[in-house]
Amino acid sequence: MRELDRMELLLDQIKAVEAERDAMLAEERQSSREAVMLSKVVGIGPEFAAVLWGEGLFRCFDNRRQVAAYAGLAPTPWQSGSIDREQGIGKSGNPRLRSTLLEMAWLWLRHQPASALSRWFNERVAQNGGRFKKVMITALARKLVVALWKYVRAGVVIEGAFVRP
Repeated sequence: MRELDRMELLLDQIKAVEAERDAMLAEERQSSREAVMLSKVVGIGPEFAAVLWGEGLFRCFDNRRQVAAYAGLAPTPWQSGSIDREQGIGKSGNPRLRSTLLEMAWLWLRHQPASALSRWFNERVAQNGGRFKKVMITALARKLVVALWKYVRAGVVIEGAFVRP
């Protein structure tokens, strides 16, 4: 009996949080066309749209490198004498945005299999015999945030992606 009461309480709390989120998104949608644009892309739900817009894409960036760096998905350079190398992804950006983008990259493969980004990912993973999926998903997340930034700022639709009318 107590377990049922706990479940009902939990369900009520989830409904309250979702209603709060929906009210916040409705307020954002009235003030910004960009939040509406993000929610029209298939595979981006209200939570992802809220995090993407609220954590990063509302800012003004000059180029794609700044977008990737803010999201914590840019490579870290290493220089010593005449040697110039990249050490991998530097995690100095927004951690909430980065983790959301990594999760969204996995979902992008499921919901947008015909897009150019998904085809690129699948070709690169196939070249390595299926290895390095986790490394490549980070690269896909970087490409995805840049593509979504271009979509929000300039209206450039991601090649092959489904967008709701």
